[in-house]
This record gives sequence, structure tokens and C-alpha cells, in this order.
Amino acid sequence: MVDDRHGTDGVADETLDAVAEALGAADTGVALTGAGVSTASGIPSFRGEDGVWERHDPSDFHRRRFDADPAGFWADRISLREAIYGDVDPDPNAAHEALAALESSGHLDAVLTQNVDGLHDDAGTDRVVELHGTHRRVVCDDCGHRRDADAVFEQAAKSGDLPPRCDCGGVYRPDVVLFGEPMPDVAMNEAQRLARDSDVFLAAGSSLSVQPASLLPKIAAEAGATLVVINYEETPRDASAAHVLRADVTRVLPAIAERL
Repeated sequence: MVDDRHGTDGVADETLDAVAEALGAADTGVALTGAGVSTASGIPSFRGEDGVWERHDPSDFHRRRFDADPAGFWADRISLREAIYGDVDPDPNAAHEALAALESSGHLDAVLTQNVDGLHDDAGTDRVVELHGTHRRVVCDDCGHRRDADAVFEQAAKSGDLPPRCDCGGVYRPDVVLFGEPMPDVAMNEAQRLARDSDVFLAAGSSLSVQPASLLPKIAAEAGATLVVINYEETPRDASAAHVLRADVTRVLPAIAERL
């Protein structure tokens, strides 16, 4: 059911009450977040009109490119990082804070996120499953050693000595899922289990168009969860949702949290 009546950002109070009631009665509540939860913090979306991939070629960040031309990959990755984060010092917004509050109050068990910005951690959410990794770390492609990303990127940009290397001689890479790579098994297995176990599954700020993360709401709904989709645009999972809220996540998520 798509709700377009007046209320909080066009969502009727009855709908917000129903979502809050479902969360209040749930043994397990799970949220999946996408780029729409982070854009209010000044982080641009990757897809869609004027998205990052309109200005940068995704093939430059494919696993094949990293293997064949790690120096070129890193030069473009430095440029991409600057384009995304160069003009902003992002802080959690009201949506991040509302999800953290729902977890703190015992109504949300985990946040599964497609985002790599780390803002759920900053907001205070304890259980965050990073489906695509995090831009805040780099990892050695050989030995698996992880380091803070800022220092590595800054040194690489300053020195021009690319690609940056680990003490073992291996090449560092961003600790994110590159194009052409599978999702990390540990994160996906945990996310699928949480989806199957959920009584309420919130899909917030995601187009639900990128697999396999987009399958998680389907898994939840088929297992009997109350599926709630919060997104301005239509998604492939709207038909199986109990509630579809065409609304700003920074307004409706706090409104739901306040009811609990």
C-alpha cells in the first residue's frame, strides 16, 4: 500500500503508527539502508541523475583494472574519493540517528547497509553489517593487513608513488567490494540470516536494484516479515511490501522512532 496522504512528509499518521506498532511487537527488527540515507549528509548518490557514475566510468574501478593496472586504478580512485568526500566532512543525519535510537530502544536488531561511508557507526549503531565494505580502511591484497584509509590516500596523493604497498610488498586496495567481485560471504550470510529471522524489515533509501543486496527484502517478505519500503522512487519490492512510504527518510524514520 502506497501512502500519499498528508502527515509527516506526506505520510499519514496512521501509516507511521502502523509501522511503529509492528516494530514494537517484533521480536527481530532489521533495516537495510542505501544511498538515500546518506545523501542528506552531503554524500552524492552513485546512481541516477547527476550521480557519481555519470561523471566517472565504473569500469575504471573494476577488479580487472586493479589487477592489470594498479597504479592507474589508484590514480582514478584518489580522484573518485576527492569527488565524493573532498567538499564535505559528513556527519550522521536524522535518519542515521533514528535508526541508532531504534536499536538502542530494543526495536531494531541490526542495520544492513549498502553504504561504505561509516555514518551508521558514527551515529552509534552497534550492529552494522557493511555489505559493500567501508571506504575508511584499505586492505593489502596479499596478506590482508588493514589500515586507516585516510593516511594511505593522503600519502599516495602527495607522493604520487602508486600503487601504495604494504610492508609485505602487496598492493593496498580500498576495503570495499569492487566491480567484478562477489559480496563478502560473512556479511551476506549474516544479512540473509537476519532477513529470514526478521519480523519487520525496513528498506530505507535504497532503489533495491543492485543484487544481491536487493534480494534481502524479498527473503524477509517470503519468510513472513512485515516489509516496509521507504524511498522516493518505485522499487522492485513495492508489490510485496505491507507499507510503501514515498518520503524523506530523514523525516519519517525519526517520526517512527519517536512513536516508540
